[in-house]
Amino acid sequence: MFALPRMLRHFAATGEGLPPDGAVEVDAPDSDVRPVLSAARSGAWEPAAELLAQTRTARDWERRGQYSASLAELALHHTGWFGDWRQEQPGDPDLALVAAEWEIGRAWEIRTAARARHVSQEQFQAFQAVLRDAEPVLRTAADLNPGDPVPWRILIAHAMGLGAPRKVFDEYLTRGREADPHHVGLHTRAVQYLAQKWYGSHAEMFGFAESAAAAAPEGSPLRGLPLHAVTEYALEHEAGIGQGPVAWSRIEGLVEAGLELSAVYEPGDRRAADFRNHLALALIRSGREAEALEVFRLIGTDARTFPWAYLGDPRENYLLMRQGVRAHVARRTPYFGGSVPAPAIGGPSGTAATGEVAPPAAVMAVALVRRAAAGRPRGDPDHWHDHAPRPGTRRRHVRRDCAGSAGQPQGHARDPARRGRAAPAGRYVQSG
Repeated sequence: MFALPRMLRHFAATGEGLPPDGAVEVDAPDSDVRPVLSAARSGAWEPAAELLAQTRTARDWERRGQYSASLAELALHHTGWFGDWRQEQPGDPDLALVAAEWEIGRAWEIRTAARARHVSQEQFQAFQAVLRDAEPVLRTAADLNPGDPVPWRILIAHAMGLGAPRKVFDEYLTRGREADPHHVGLHTRAVQYLAQKWYGSHAEMFGFAESAAAAAPEGSPLRGLPLHAVTEYALEHEAGIGQGPVAWSRIEGLVEAGLELSAVYEPGDRRAADFRNHLALALIRSGREAEALEVFRLIGTDARTFPWAYLGDPRENYLLMRQGVRAHVARRTPYFGGSVPAPAIGGPSGTAATGEVAPPAAVMAVALVRRAAAGRPRGDPDHWHDHAPRPGTRRRHVRRDCAGSAGQPQGHARDPARRGRAAPAGRYVQSG
């Protein structure tokens, strides 16, 4: 009965160390690519060519993958600079990489992120036709960029969209790992492919993620790859505590490993933002809101599309979950003599508004995710998977890269309860 007074008393204090909502940006471009994107909007392609050439020379594959994806996204709607670049330097390997990304994005512009039942047969046919026609462009990108894993990450997305045979995925993954055995973007895409709702199984997905993480150098962001598998697993109805084929103790062990990895990085470190966003959701599902709050502080302003796009609009749901975590921490703090723990580590500059009160929707959002983790029946209207995004609720780039047969994963065809939903996977813009 005292939960509401406790929340009202302590909610403002939970904002310490958190940037204000208005400062949070999803998949924010870094300081190197931001001016390049601005120049491209003004019609200049040369800064993009120069920046990508630098990443190729430096063999900085993670940033190369991030930048090529951002530039391809821009080229979908600001075409002049991209057309000029193609005309001036048709054999440029960096241009070829952006063109490969652009072809995948162009296909998804046709298919859209809508649920399958809202996509016409003509759209599906055009979507797959564009993907089939794009294969020479993608192969050219791989041929012109030997030793670069990014084209192989793009080719895996292409294989997912067309429902290519498993041997095709295996070839692309092998070639990508030969180029860089620890490339985060490549391995993240492979985890998505191996998810049960696509072309793999829980066992195969977790085994791959854990093996790749164990082989990664100490402190590498790739060590956080199993957290992506935890998210994918959580989307399945049997993923509640004590249910499903994967022991909850295994899930909790991966979360603990994620916390240890997060501690290696400074607050606001962009290299850690990807796995920290997944870690925050995993902690919420485990009912560990105080630790989730600390992870939100470490994330700072650097929200990511995933995992939040699985719940709807990524920025909206990131902020909603962050508010909900604050509310849960506040209402568990004793009214008299209690205080909200200060941030464990000095976080990024800025503090969330101190005069605000948690909206009921934020509290309910966290409660729904925790209830799902507790194993509510699949048909329960409160199940978090049943709050999948409706058409038009996602950021535009969320719909990139992935679709199974006829634009939806295999698992959707197998599972009548999800048949016809939009493909939930998309581009990890910041993953390379």
